Amino acid sequence: MLSKLLRALGLGPKPAQATQKKPAIRPRAAAKPKVAPERIGELGEHKINIQLDQLPKECRYASDLMVRNPKSRTGYSQIDHAVVSPYGIFVIETKNYNGEIRGGRDDRQWTVSGRFKMYNPLKQNYGHIKALEQVLSAHAPLTFISMVSFTMRCRFGIDPTLRKIESDELVVYDVELSEFIHRKLLRMKAIHGEPLLNEARIAAIRETMMQANIVDPALRAEHVRQAKER
Repeated sequence: MLSKLLRALGLGPKPAQATQKKPAIRPRAAAKPKVAPERIGELGEHKINIQLDQLPKECRYASDLMVRNPKSRTGYSQIDHAVVSPYGIFVIETKNYNGEIRGGRDDRQWTVSGRFKMYNPLKQNYGHIKALEQVLSAHAPLTFISMVSFTMRCRFGIDPTLRKIESDELVVYDVELSEFIHRKLLRMKAIHGEPLLNEARIAAIRETMMQANIVDPALRAEHVRQAKER
């Protein structure tokens, strides 16, 4: 009775109020880090180098060669990889696209998922081969095999003959690069029998390429700038 009177006069203890729980705040999921294009390129090159390391021991390769090419708009050709084998030189152009690749051997342009165009990589690589022929003119005659390597993020809608080992222009996935080179070497061995290049000539050809390689950072940067403008 006394407690009721005290509460009526505002003197008693206040009734406990139910505490309202604040809604739990869920932490935001961490955003997936974006991979810089330069890093993607590095990873792609690493995968290619792993493939090239699986080649027969008599093969020698060089990567990221930049050589003079008077017929090029920039004055140079930048070659992703060149493999010197007992039966010829494999000149490899690597591409890092995502989508369906469509094109034919003689088409000037190929398409990626029908959304945008790229210059026919076989024609691009032909220019690289002609530049390398000039660099290696003292070692002539030489056989060149053109290869274009795409990542597994692509699917091919290309001329099917470019996937046949009989061709000297091949389009492959990066994970099957060494397999295609092995198969091509076996075919060339069946045709020619004895190797066309011995160990000494293979070493000399690679050394000539390395001596012709332009390493000046300023010239390389200017070449890349002009190539992008094109």
